[in-house]
Amino acid sequence: MRPADWQSRGSTLTVNGFKIFVLDEGQPDQDTILLIHGFPTASWDWHKIWPALRQSYRVVAMDMLGFGFSDKPGRHRYSIHGQADVVEGVVQQLGLERFHVLAHDYGDTVAQELLARQNSGEGAGQWQSVCFLNGGLFPETHRALLTQKLLLSPLGPLFNKLSNKRRFDSAMARVFGPDTKPHAQELEDFWALVNHNNGKHIFHNLITYMNDRKEHRERWVSAIRDARVPVALINGSLDPVSGAHMVARFRELDLPLAWFGELPRIGHYPQVEAPVEVSDSYLKFLERL
Repeated sequence: MRPADWQSRGSTLTVNGFKIFVLDEGQPDQDTILLIHGFPTASWDWHKIWPALRQSYRVVAMDMLGFGFSDKPGRHRYSIHGQADVVEGVVQQLGLERFHVLAHDYGDTVAQELLARQNSGEGAGQWQSVCFLNGGLFPETHRALLTQKLLLSPLGPLFNKLSNKRRFDSAMARVFGPDTKPHAQELEDFWALVNHNNGKHIFHNLITYMNDRKEHRERWVSAIRDARVPVALINGSLDPVSGAHMVARFRELDLPLAWFGELPRIGHYPQVEAPVEVSDSYLKFLERL
């Protein structure tokens, strides 16, 4: 499915004054899965596992503020807490009462903030479970790419202005597994999503989530430790950013884990690189609940 096809199936909601793209398919009486995407792409990342999830579930995905087909304001302080507010706004507008959460990358961190709110009884809706794909759950194990470090530095605006598709393609390919590199059309589509609505100009604003992870590390790790719902982890081991070393840290911290799906030859984008394995593992986790 191409991004334009994905967009045609969704709609926009106004959340906190911004237009947020949402794709919601299924029946209100079905069990629901809420998908939260990663950086720097969009909800289109989920298109390969969408059909498998839809067989038995209502499935909801959105482009967070600054991503994909949602608004991308230039003069805005992007933060994980702000994105969590956007997600909760979507949950409330759709009337989602009970749902499972599946998150990836940047979306993992948003999910950690949302989980902290759930634990304190202040969150929107009632979670039934949470599953994390590859992401920086712990800032001490997050191995940022050079491009991410440059975007976060004082040179960020200049580096962003000088960046181009060739550099983007190289950075994306580097985090995929050796046998599952993105093909040319996928890279074209990822790049188009980033640039939609002049989105590339805010790259250096979005990357500040790396600082948020450090500042709120204790709150967000405690969110997992204190989780009131089953926690799952499905991880591509060869991800240079948050692969097997992140899983090792998860185990070191003795955090609760109801399900672990290991993907030994997969990189940072498991739902793109190994959609069948990811959907099979995730659905088995849900079936055990």
